[in-house]
Amino acid sequence: MDKKKKKRLDVLQQKIIKLQKLLAAEKEQPDDPTEIPRIEAELTKAHEEITSLKS
Repeated sequence: MDKKKKKRLDVLQQKIIKLQKLLAAEKEQPDDPTEIPRIEAELTKAHEEITSLKS
């Protein structure tokens, strides 16, 4: 794995952590009903990108 892929994986993992915290907070106090599906979609997209980078 080259440096660019490793860096992208690191960035994606940090993004996933941030999104998971945001999702947990949003589920506790849902201000906008469209926010939870948007965050879940971003998480799914980030997980898919990690999977594609690892293969």
